[in-house]
Amino acid sequence: MSYSPLTVPASGKAHFTDYSKWRLVVGEGGRHTWKYLKSDQEANEWPQTTLDKFWLGLPTNLPELPKARDPLEAAQNGYTFYKQLQAHDGHWPGEYGGPMFLLPGLVIGSYVSGMGFEEEERLEMIRYLFNRANPEDGGWGMQSTMFGTALNYVALRILGVDREHPVCVKARGIMHKLGMWRYRVSRMGKFWLAILNVYEWEGLNPVPPELWLLPDSIPFHPHKWWIHTRTVYAPMSYLYGIKFKAEENDLILSLREELYTKCYYSIYWPSHRNNVCERDLYSPHSLIYDVANVVLAGYESCTLPPLRKAACNRAYHLIVLEDENTGYQTLGPVSKMMNLVARVHVEGRDSKAYRLHKEKRLDFMWIGDEGMMMTGTNGSQLWDVGFITQAVVETGLVKRPENQESLFHALTWLEKAQILDNPRHFATSYRHATKGAWGFSTKEQGYTVSDCTGEGLKATLYIQDLPFAPKLVPERRLCDAVDVMLSLQNPGGGFASYEVIRGPAWLELLNPAEVFADIMIEYTYPECTTSVITALSHFRQRYPHYRSKDIDRTIKDAVVYLHKAQYPEGVWLGSWGICFTYATQFALESLSLVGETYETSAAAKKACDYLVSKQRADGGWGESYKTCEQMKWVEHAETQMVQTCWAAMSLMYAKYPYAEPIQKAVRLVMDRQLPDGSWPQEAIEGVFNKTCAIAYPNFKFSFPIWMLGKAHAYLLELSSRAKVDGNGNLNGKANGKDGHANGNGHLNGHNGH
Repeated sequence: MSYSPLTVPASGKAHFTDYSKWRLVVGEGGRHTWKYLKSDQEANEWPQTTLDKFWLGLPTNLPELPKARDPLEAAQNGYTFYKQLQAHDGHWPGEYGGPMFLLPGLVIGSYVSGMGFEEEERLEMIRYLFNRANPEDGGWGMQSTMFGTALNYVALRILGVDREHPVCVKARGIMHKLGMWRYRVSRMGKFWLAILNVYEWEGLNPVPPELWLLPDSIPFHPHKWWIHTRTVYAPMSYLYGIKFKAEENDLILSLREELYTKCYYSIYWPSHRNNVCERDLYSPHSLIYDVANVVLAGYESCTLPPLRKAACNRAYHLIVLEDENTGYQTLGPVSKMMNLVARVHVEGRDSKAYRLHKEKRLDFMWIGDEGMMMTGTNGSQLWDVGFITQAVVETGLVKRPENQESLFHALTWLEKAQILDNPRHFATSYRHATKGAWGFSTKEQGYTVSDCTGEGLKATLYIQDLPFAPKLVPERRLCDAVDVMLSLQNPGGGFASYEVIRGPAWLELLNPAEVFADIMIEYTYPECTTSVITALSHFRQRYPHYRSKDIDRTIKDAVVYLHKAQYPEGVWLGSWGICFTYATQFALESLSLVGETYETSAAAKKACDYLVSKQRADGGWGESYKTCEQMKWVEHAETQMVQTCWAAMSLMYAKYPYAEPIQKAVRLVMDRQLPDGSWPQEAIEGVFNKTCAIAYPNFKFSFPIWMLGKAHAYLLELSSRAKVDGNGNLNGKANGKDGHANGNGHLNGHNGH
């Protein structure tokens, strides 16, 4: 597991390892990790599964299915394929990658901690970075940012790529063109480079650990920040407080020459604290933040050693609590690697912390057809299980005997994934209650997420309603889920992601990230709010005796929030998916459950009309990720199938009375279905903090299956309400403007793909 130099091809187009020897290992609680088999004998004794082959981009050789004659048959074909990707424990594994600043953290954090990789892992990480480089200029990021390019260049060099390799030469060119010679990498980039000892700590704005010693009641105490920010701040402040640096070696000395065009030792680092490449800058510093940095920089020059030591001890204590609360998964990959560096610095490479961090590091390393990446968490297990199970039930596919076993296995997984207790270190680590919740990924990771709890509860209720399904999750535990959701509502009626909003809005003026927005405090989100509304509504139908007044009041206040959050155009802005189509689907589902539909609600009507105005001639919808950055509709260059499903489902939830837009959407999704029932991967689906796109590749199964199955029943319902003329064509609202369906609910003009 060394970092010795490697000889690699000029391009990452071909595999750098034998892909027939990779296996996905599914462990307890939904853990999934990749293992490379060293010998042909091992590979023969452990054959690849369809699941392995699919995610590796290898041919699955699954048979072609009969061409679908209607949307329901297309949905069934989709599920026939997707069942093959279900793991033996009941969940659907999948990639959760996209952000290009994650893999460098994995590499740098491992390198400075003395934690190596298997050679096959190094090779495929290199290949991934080769494949994700911008083909035009050689940088990394959506548009070759300094942040992405500098860090990924360093990662390649650590992994063993020679400085004169064509990929490195090209990357250095764009890096210097963007102004690395002026030290214009963003704050997080500066931090990782300082850890590696190729940037000096004096060139960073202060990250004082002393903030942890302030009284908890102080409005800007870190425990009032957004949970991702404060969880990263603990190790950042510790490492900054001790001014951690990797030991100098030949590679580090070489990188100091490669990164900068000026002599490293002649640079006056403090003058570059605020230098950021214009292309990277999304959230400029506020005046109050700049003033605070001047004050803190003055303090940094005369810190009191006993105070600094106490502050570092406090930060380190919080690092340990986080590791122990999450089974060393931590909340996310950035804190994961920073925690590793801190723990190894204090406890060494023979420690339990080192061993467990190394073991759980595998949970973040995912290999796909382009190589090996670092994922945004240890997976999206609950999120993906929740959607597909609801889809199968709502569409009626569950009535088919061949689909019932997979739903039973999904329920088994859901039961095991529910968090049954509060964290080990509950109050002392500033955590919100978790008893009864479902997290985004696994029970072990152990964080309450409002919408994940909602989707987990809905999925469980749906499956346990079925005659063949046992009541694996008892009523008391369902009530626990309700309790934790009710505890998460904010004064305005909306729901945030992990906990209630703790800090004042003005804290956003202290945002240090430069490349991300809305990171300092929790915010209320339409998607989170609507998942809770729908879950509580379904729970109330089945258990009307439990906290009925609290649930009624919560739903009422949440609906008020939804109306206030609606954009003037009529849609809702998504913060976790792209973008208006995503959030509007959730919002209209919630409004429908309280009786607000196209014909009864001005809000629902306005939303539908706006969505229909954005439908393309081919029947689909397409939003760019830039919609999230600019907070206004930006068309994608290509129609997006998943977004088309979200838009069509929005219309159906709102009981849109015209068939044509839905029929056109159905045609597009059916036409894009492959003969084996799957759909091809299109553009990235998710987003966070306005600027960072992240992948949900399982969406291309769950939402087309869901939309097509719903559309089949919905179009039949519209048909039954329409007047049939003498030719058997449908008049009235079922036609829309020029579309029609035949009396069997089949789409006229569709060739039965």
